[in-house]
Parts: sequence; C-alpha cells; structure tokens
Amino acid sequence: MSETLGQFHQDPHILHVGTCPIRSYYLPYADQEESHTGLSSRVFSLNGEWAFRYFPSFQQAIDPEEGLCFDEEEMDSIPVPSCWQNHGYGRHMYTNVRYPFPVDPPFVPDENPCGLCVRHFELEEKDPETRWFLNFEGVDSCFYLWVNGEFAGYSQVSHCTSEFELTDLLEQGDNVVAVLVLQWCDGSYLEDQDKLRMSGIFRDVYLLARPQEHLRDFFVKESFAPDFSSAQVTVELELEGKPALTASLYAPDGQLVSTAQPQEDQVSFQVEAPVLWNAEHPAQYTLVLESPDECIVQMVGLRKIEVKDGVVLLNGVAIKFRGVNRHDSDPVTGYTISREQALLDLALMKRHNINAIRTSHYPNAPWFLQLCSEYGFYVVAEADMESHGMAMRTGFHSLENYADAADDPQFGEAILDRVQRSVIRDKNNAAAVIWSLGNESGWGENFETAGRWIKEYDPSRLVHYENFLTYHKARTPDFSMLDLYSRMYAPTQDVDDYFHGCDLDENLHGRRMPFIQCEYIHAMGNGPGDAEDYQQRIMQYPGFC
Repeated sequence: MSETLGQFHQDPHILHVGTCPIRSYYLPYADQEESHTGLSSRVFSLNGEWAFRYFPSFQQAIDPEEGLCFDEEEMDSIPVPSCWQNHGYGRHMYTNVRYPFPVDPPFVPDENPCGLCVRHFELEEKDPETRWFLNFEGVDSCFYLWVNGEFAGYSQVSHCTSEFELTDLLEQGDNVVAVLVLQWCDGSYLEDQDKLRMSGIFRDVYLLARPQEHLRDFFVKESFAPDFSSAQVTVELELEGKPALTASLYAPDGQLVSTAQPQEDQVSFQVEAPVLWNAEHPAQYTLVLESPDECIVQMVGLRKIEVKDGVVLLNGVAIKFRGVNRHDSDPVTGYTISREQALLDLALMKRHNINAIRTSHYPNAPWFLQLCSEYGFYVVAEADMESHGMAMRTGFHSLENYADAADDPQFGEAILDRVQRSVIRDKNNAAAVIWSLGNESGWGENFETAGRWIKEYDPSRLVHYENFLTYHKARTPDFSMLDLYSRMYAPTQDVDDYFHGCDLDENLHGRRMPFIQCEYIHAMGNGPGDAEDYQQRIMQYPGFC
C-alpha cells in the first residue's frame, strides 16, 4: 500500500483518485418547506473534535508492511476545521516568492510533515435508496482517505472542494473516516502564494444523503433584450437517472414567476421587466429545483457583464471596481474562517464604499461567494494558482525561469484542473463577474489552454490574468482569451502611457482592453501611497475599471 500511495502526491498526472466529477456548490434539502429553515436534514456535519497524530514525514505515517496503522488511544485530538500549526504541531512558516522546500518539480522532500485525522460517526440505518457523499471544502495541501479501513481516495487543490461517494463503503452502525494530510505535494509548486503557510483540514467536512436518482449539477444562464426589458433564464441540468424534476422561479419579492418541467435536460423562464442585480442593489431571484425526494435552492442574480469600446459595462452601465485583495486569514484560527468572521469583513468593506473583492489568490469558501451575491460585491474569482517561486529555482531570482510552470507540460493537467474547479464550483453566483486564471505564474501554453476552456464553457463572464506579459520569448503567446489589461503596482505614468497608446506588447495586436490595477497601494511596511493620484486616473479614464 505504501508504495502505491507514495506515488500520488508526487505525480502531477494523478490529481484525484476516487473523487466525483466537479459540480456547482449547493446543499440539498428534503423539500421546499425545509429549505425555508436553512437547516437541511440531508447534511451531516463532521466538524468537531477528531483524533489526531502528527508525523514528521510521510514514511513515518505509512508502515511499509501494514500500510496506515494507528491506535486511537495514543492519539491527541484536534478541532476540524483548523490548521495544525495553530494547535502546537509543526511550525508556522512565512515566505513570499521562495518555495519552502528545495525546487525539484514535481518532487517534495522526504521530510514531509503529515497529520492523521480520525473521526467516528454513526449511521443508524443504511437505506438502499440513499447514496452517501463525503465533502471536504478545503484541505492543505493534499490528503489520502480511508473509510472503515478501506482506501477510498486521494485529492489535492487546497482551496477547492473534493467530493467522494461512500455508499458502498459505509456500514450500519459505527463508521470511521481516516484522513492523512500532507504538508506538501506536487500541487504545492502551484500554491506558492505570499502568505503564512499552514496545513490541515481547514474548511467544513460533511456528508450528504441523496436519493438514488437526483440532480447532480446545473448551470444557470441569463440572456437579455437589448434594452433589458426582458430576460431569459435557462437552467442546464445534469441528472443522475431520471428524477421527476420541477423547477420554479420566484421574484425578489417572493412572487412566483413561473413553474416548468425540464425539456431535454434544461428548463427556461421568461422574465418580463427583470429586477437587475448590481452591487448597490443586489436583488436576487430564487430558483427551486425539486423532485419527490430532494430540493435544491439557488439564488439567482440577473446581470450582464461585458466590454464595449474598451469599457466594462454591467447591465449596460459603465462600472468602476472599488476593490480589495482579500485572504482567508486570522491570527487565531489561521485559514479557518467562519461565516461570522467573513460577515465582519464584508460589513467593514461596505462601510468604506468597497464594492469589489479579488479572492487572492485562491477560491474562498463556497458560501463566501453566496454572501457576496447577497450583500452586493463584484468578485474576481481567482483559481488556486501561483508559481512565482520558479523564478528562484536556480538559487537567485531570474525572469528566465519565472514562467516555467506555465509552459511545463507536466503541469498542464493540474493548471487546467485548478481553473475548472474554481469556475464550475462558483458558476451560479451573481457576484462572480470575472474569472481569474491565477496569480504571478508567468504566461504559457497551460494558461492559454485554461483560458480557452473558460471562454468555451462560460463566455458570459470576463477572463483576467495579470502576469500575461511575462512569458518565454522563444514562443509567440496568444492573449485572445483575456478581456482585461491587468497590471499590479503600475506607476501612474504607466497608466497614462497605456491610455495614450504607448508601451503595448506587440502580441496584443493593438487590442485596447479595459485597464485594471489588480493590486496596488500594498499595505506592507511603507507600501501604501499615491491613493489620490490613482483615484484621479480611475475617474479620468473611462477604460480604467
């Protein structure tokens, strides 16, 4: 077992084992009446105290002969979700560009700290008509999963959901889940974000009880009349089996717009005089997708984001992003952020007229996007992707190596997977108006592939990536999938030059995209400054969004 397991976390072609296909985020209810309570009888939280043991290396966690072995009586306990560094295990690390381990992709050190987390739960009755799904919303950096002593799977991408079907592995009565979390894996080369480095199961863990036949995924799409006097809401459905599904759409005031049955795996609604969503008035419709055994509720904000003549428009009106870059970070709880903590952040932003958030530099918890849609924020939803440490792979900073991961074929699947997981999970949130391919990783074929995929899968939103001008000069880059000219820390003179037609990369072929300053007045040391000068330019140039 140890020989097989040892390959997963150092093989960029083995990203997920035993996981379900990616889907949009939702929590099912038993019926529509239950959905009004906000408490689902179909969701079983596994948050709480777990048995825990810390190992200095993967080799010490896995016995060469016996595989994973543990004695719970000899284990400590740790709260889940949490980061083990905040509970006295291992040590906190901070690094910006330089990787916290020797650079030899895709390999990580043998001295790779691990945390074994074990949890028991009772299944009172195993109904043959019920399927069971285990969800991890965030685990850093990767994990191996056992259920009742059987190996159940492996997954990575720290800030995205991993879902496993456990129907055939669960038993009536006592069940035990064992999760071995590794501090580093091949994916860590793509998670070199400038932040404190922590490890563990840091977001919610829960079981979902679902009927044999159910709605697996759906995609809400809107189109509008040229004057926005009417809207067409189309819901594309992906079904497991043939559940008898009914769809209903309710206006923001609670009035029923209409009810319909799916035709050819989609359902449509015509909305006259639609109430449009924006950050100032975040009105949302309520979509109810109900079968005899399950109900899913999705809030829907009707809005259109587009670029015309180099200006970003929302619902036909030019907008300006008054934005911040936000990390999931707390001095006590680390990466683990509760809804209450997130709401404090959002309230603070609203009081200071902030209307936009970039989820730097990874997807936030899935419910965070729902809060942003509810309270009114434009979100640049960023994939869990940053590899600027490649610039230091020779021991000193070199732009020649900066874009290595962006062009490295061994990371092609992984970069596409990270972008897909971000987009597919959050696609039904009105707040997500821009998809970001990641941060500070240079530009190359892997990002071009990911950007093209977004444009095919979801052309309704804009695509962003700041680091596109850093690429290997041996090839001609393709920027056609990008909608914004993104810079960070650009001097005000550079802003003026851009809008006066100067200093454009020849591979843009004269394209004049909207300008966005995705990071500036960075608050580290004496970093903040020139806020007034930037603000004047934001207002001066229509194309500065």
